[in-house]
Amino acid sequence: MLEVVRLDCYLWAIRMYKSRSLASSSIKNNKVKLNGEAVKASRNVKIGDEYTISYSGGVKKIIEVTALIENRQSFEIAQKHYLDKSPPIDKIEKLESLFFIPNIKRDRGAGRPTKKDKRDIDEMNLD
Repeated sequence: MLEVVRLDCYLWAIRMYKSRSLASSSIKNNKVKLNGEAVKASRNVKIGDEYTISYSGGVKKIIEVTALIENRQSFEIAQKHYLDKSPPIDKIEKLESLFFIPNIKRDRGAGRPTKKDKRDIDEMNLD
């Protein structure tokens, strides 16, 4: 059984990040905290540690280490090595773009608009 695993390697192995370098850079940018304090990527992970991981978009994950793992495994195996204590994520409603409002509907597969189609669209916008 493993006794020592680096934090960046552990977060990569449990599939919190796609690569070890991404894990290291987010630890370096204080996106990963142990009990509210910044940590280094080389820190040894211990069973019972509770880490808070901040992702873009305001998403936060709180994980507790239940077992150590060094190599990346399938999601089902990796999930057995931590306990997810994160609050449920609220879905963010997607707002319509303020810069582009489509005013004409084209059939899928109809191809790009022709010059005549563009003139017709411009004419509709001027009215």
